[in-house]
Amino acid sequence: MAIETILLAVGPGDIDRLDRLAEETIDVAGPTGATVVLGHVFTKSEYEDAVSKLDFDRERDRVSADDVANRHASVRKLVNAFKNAEIRHNIRGAVGPHGEQIVELAKETDADRVIVGGRRRSPTGKAVFGSTAQEVMLSAPCPVTFVRSDTK
Repeated sequence: MAIETILLAVGPGDIDRLDRLAEETIDVAGPTGATVVLGHVFTKSEYEDAVSKLDFDRERDRVSADDVANRHASVRKLVNAFKNAEIRHNIRGAVGPHGEQIVELAKETDADRVIVGGRRRSPTGKAVFGSTAQEVMLSAPCPVTFVRSDTK
């Protein structure tokens, strides 16, 4: 099966692994010529915080999740990496529970692969706190590549 669309899911916890996420995504997208959809998912409170920090004029502008994602520093860093590697890409934002919205973006974009980052966790940590990556791996409509953080 050819990979035409890759959803790279990023969020607030990915700042320390952006370089690894970019490298892994470029490794998959480059040889296939796939388009990368950078999907940044915000919870409602993360979205509200980002809108205020990014100085949107909410009185004048209707601010979409796509608008916020386009201005987010982590997305801009990834965009630069993809431009340098000549990888086609676009940006999507979503507001809601991280795992649920990543799976929804994968369906909406007809992704052939999802790439998601995470950190090593104990079985107890996963059971108590849940895992966005685990939810995505179990619910995504396509294969998922998990990129583990180098730090513990």
